[in-house]
Amino acid sequence: MRRKLIVVSNRGPVSYGRGSDGSRTAKRGGGGLVTALRSLVQYHDVTWIASAITEEDRALAGEAVDETSRDGSPYRLRLVAHDRQAYDWYYNVVANPMLWFVQHSLWDLPYTPRVDAAFHHAWAEGYVAVNESFAATVDAELARTPDAAVFFHDYHLYLAPRMVRERRPDAALMHFVHVPWPQPDYWRVLPREARRAIHDGLMANDVVGLHTERWRRNFIYSVRELLGDDATAKTVTAPISVDSTEFVELARSEAVLSAEQEILTGRPEKLVVRVDRTDPSKNIVRGFRAFELYLDAHPDMHRRVGMLALLDPSRQEIPEYAEYLGAIQREARRVNDRFQQSGWRPIELEIADDFPKSVAAYKQFDVLLVNAIFDGMNLVAKEAPIVNERDGVVVLSENAGAHAELGEWALTVNPFDVDGQAAAIERALAMETGERHERLEAIRAHVREHDLSRWTDVLLAALDRVAAPTRS
Repeated sequence: MRRKLIVVSNRGPVSYGRGSDGSRTAKRGGGGLVTALRSLVQYHDVTWIASAITEEDRALAGEAVDETSRDGSPYRLRLVAHDRQAYDWYYNVVANPMLWFVQHSLWDLPYTPRVDAAFHHAWAEGYVAVNESFAATVDAELARTPDAAVFFHDYHLYLAPRMVRERRPDAALMHFVHVPWPQPDYWRVLPREARRAIHDGLMANDVVGLHTERWRRNFIYSVRELLGDDATAKTVTAPISVDSTEFVELARSEAVLSAEQEILTGRPEKLVVRVDRTDPSKNIVRGFRAFELYLDAHPDMHRRVGMLALLDPSRQEIPEYAEYLGAIQREARRVNDRFQQSGWRPIELEIADDFPKSVAAYKQFDVLLVNAIFDGMNLVAKEAPIVNERDGVVVLSENAGAHAELGEWALTVNPFDVDGQAAAIERALAMETGERHERLEAIRAHVREHDLSRWTDVLLAALDRVAAPTRS
């Protein structure tokens, strides 16, 4: 059944610019969120509300733009032009890094964060203000289509549902949290008013979706501890997935085949691959140290094994992220200086936004290293096995949401235990072909069965079960 949906996210599915001839250009958005929501556009009547990021986005703000997704499905796009300073406070002070670091348990608590007057100002004049801008735009859309359901996304928009609920008591509201949910004590890093407002904002929804039972339990516990409310009936576990058909098609594309040939030209006998953003939560530095320990223990594998690290530079305007990128580069250089021989470097580090090469690397891994400190899901662990051609083994952090689904067939690691990660790399590289094949095929079968359509169906069914009188 097609239904009217208002999708709300910070980043939209497309951004606009101007070409050299002065004509308007459109660049399709990437990332797991935009890709996942594409199925909503395909099967439902969607109006998508997102922040105006570029100058051309801002020129289009305030009007509805008729757009189409990659498969030709139509949708309406409404871009919100926030005050520039407010958006900077919202995004670069509160959402990233503060909320991201809280939800991924990244703060070094004896030293950071520093919640000072500047943060309080950024909260009130940035995060609250931008959420209010989103809420006002949602309210305007609901005035046009009052029977539409509103589908909020992620940590950027925790306050907007309460703001909409106050304007539209009978609106159908749903929020999906794409990041981990920590236990309540970690939320006490934030000032009381902020942590309460976040939980209260989410509780204004009819449904709150999270990737795993682990994150769902933590959310219920946090709401009980910080608000005194029971969130059990509002919550649903719905692990996000990928479009396996799309990845199979991508794997055969000219861009991916060209990138794969480049990898094949220089690849060693065995290849350990990691594909990540340069985000502290991805645990890249410890991954390099674990590979160093493996090389220490296995001199016979020197020149025969290598690690290909394809990293997308992330949020470099935020000091914590820029510093972590520097740490990544220093660690790779240190390991290479120690072990490299003529014609062989153990770690090939590439920092670029190059999705075709990432897919090519997916096809070629013997070991896929996903050792995240914490991850809401981690779609790399689902994407790569779909197209892999070498019976590759997935080494997977127990703190990645994907582990709840794939842990049975992956090699589980503690993200803080570099010795354990080195042992997992050793076991993966030594594993018999038959076992490798069975594990990979099991992951593929699970991802194909638990696809994006199932994710959206679970969430929309949960929303349908909520009657208007139960809304708060």
